[in-house]
Amino acid sequence: MASSPCLSSLLLLSELRIAILALLLLLPVSHARVCPACGSTAVPYPLSTAAGCGDPAYKVRCAANSSALFFDALNGTSYPITSISAASQRLVLSPAPFVSPGSCVSEGAPAARGVQLNASLPFNVSSSNTVMLLNCTQALLQSPLNCSSNSLCHVYASATGSTASACAPLPLCCTFVAGGSSTSYNIRVSPQFCSAYRSFVGLDPTQPPATWGSRLGLELQWATPREPLCRTQDDCEDGANATCADDPIAPSGAGTGRRCFCVSGLTWNPLAGACQQNPSDCQSTGNCGGSNHAPLIAGLVCGLGGALLLAAAGLFAYRRQRRIRLARERLAKEREEILNANNTSGRTAKNFSGRELKRATGNFSRDNLLGAGGYGEVYKGVLGDGTVVAVKCAKLGNTKSTDQVLNEVRVLSQVNHRSLVRLLGCCVDLEQPLMVYEFIPNGTLADHLYGSAAKSLPPLPWRQRLAIARQTAEGVAYLHFAAVPPIYHRDIKSSNILLDERLDGKVSDFGLSRLAEPGLSHVSTCAQGTLGYLDPEYYRNYQLTDKSDVYSFGVVLLELLTSKRAIDFGRGDDDVNLAVHVQRAADEERLMDVVDPGMKEGATQLELDTMKALGFLALGCLEERRQNRPSMKEVAEEIEYIINIEAGGQSIEQQRNT
Repeated sequence: MASSPCLSSLLLLSELRIAILALLLLLPVSHARVCPACGSTAVPYPLSTAAGCGDPAYKVRCAANSSALFFDALNGTSYPITSISAASQRLVLSPAPFVSPGSCVSEGAPAARGVQLNASLPFNVSSSNTVMLLNCTQALLQSPLNCSSNSLCHVYASATGSTASACAPLPLCCTFVAGGSSTSYNIRVSPQFCSAYRSFVGLDPTQPPATWGSRLGLELQWATPREPLCRTQDDCEDGANATCADDPIAPSGAGTGRRCFCVSGLTWNPLAGACQQNPSDCQSTGNCGGSNHAPLIAGLVCGLGGALLLAAAGLFAYRRQRRIRLARERLAKEREEILNANNTSGRTAKNFSGRELKRATGNFSRDNLLGAGGYGEVYKGVLGDGTVVAVKCAKLGNTKSTDQVLNEVRVLSQVNHRSLVRLLGCCVDLEQPLMVYEFIPNGTLADHLYGSAAKSLPPLPWRQRLAIARQTAEGVAYLHFAAVPPIYHRDIKSSNILLDERLDGKVSDFGLSRLAEPGLSHVSTCAQGTLGYLDPEYYRNYQLTDKSDVYSFGVVLLELLTSKRAIDFGRGDDDVNLAVHVQRAADEERLMDVVDPGMKEGATQLELDTMKALGFLALGCLEERRQNRPSMKEVAEEIEYIINIEAGGQSIEQQRNT
């Protein structure tokens, strides 16, 4: 039977689109200009060795006489680059050697013996570095560094074959992990403090000290590059894919405020230095590089409009039934995956029946309602064996709420830590999924600081607040460093920290949590969280990292110090945000003015000093650039240090009283 002209035209058009698509897929992708190799060392984007290649803000130097790469720091110092990892955005430097084999003094003028980076450039010292300050004076004992006799620097200096053997025996040395807010751009070495240093990348202290020399180096990381700067459209090497336009976030008076922004439909790929189509957008739209022939197709098929309307009605009814069936199958499949998963905690989530949980909660009686949020509701329940539990229910018919509850079950099935709320099981045989976890009797930290419990209970004492801060930090550090793969909580806040019968803190609500992707420094996802706790860098670039949780925890520390809400419109227009409010007070050298007056009343000088120390730690967590923030492991260690100081002071005062 002969085909109709309309059908023939459609077939021809389909073949034409396939040919165009195949041709476009063969075209090369437009990249920003990558610098040529320096000798045998590749120079990945955005590193720049000359004008016209790479990003000029990411400058490194290729020595013409040796074909070796160097990183130029401040005070005229320069360091050889020994390795570069474009995927992790890091490079390793060879620090300055000692002046001579028998000396314990680093090369360089007295004021330039350490490492000093330009804070306005996109490079900073990473937290992978273990730094040992050698041949130090008594002045360093006033610092919070580990300068004890069991510090790793003593072990290394005394090891056979050590490059620091000239320093042994050391009168005084100190060890610290770099990358915190105070060591992001400087490793200070001077005659007044220490005359030499050694740095190790990824040091494992459990390995023999004689092998530590293989880890010598100083690792820097660079910030994700933005779109290239431009003055005119001719400066945009991506041509038709980018437009030279004003940068909306460029500070005033910063010179050129224009960048090559990608045109609609394309996104900036910082690793490639080019505008590219998002693969997920490409697959969802089916427009992977071909021209848009929608108007032509609409003209060819307009005669089929009536038939298409009838077909659409039938298709809608079919898809609705199919969605219901697939949703039921999905719940059953996810239940099986959740309960049978090989999780790292060695525990599996028990499968509770809907009848069992209805009986435990009095058929979800409002009298047993503990709280409600965007995810759904939480009820108190008593199981048949007398165990008191909390039952979280997703909102009925809300797909997003259902996904959050199931995600929380997945995450909690993989972890086991005393400072994380413990999952007991789940139920997915009702219309909405339920999760069952241990009952925490004393509500949330927010309740005790400024909520309902704050009005009826005595305020939390300073020592208890420090303990809650340490417990919470340890729980989040466990998620970042002990869980496999690492877990980013994404919603750390005082209302998600529960207090048990001993007022110990436990992190809860993992509905927004994400698992880290192997080999990547971040997870690309739409910004989610709670206003006032949300990492501004995550909000701007949609890159979720462990430092996003660090920022949120910094806000919690400020709440512990001030007993104030993260967002409060009653504080005045300029002080609505607690982080901004405290930062302004610190800039004006009146940090202690914002501390809870009830806590300061009757406090010893040592307690006041530890309050100030925790305040500065909180501000370090709230650094604008995530590279400048400490890791959660470093935060937990710093809080432990503050607690030890406070506890030691208490024992001294008790001795004085006796």
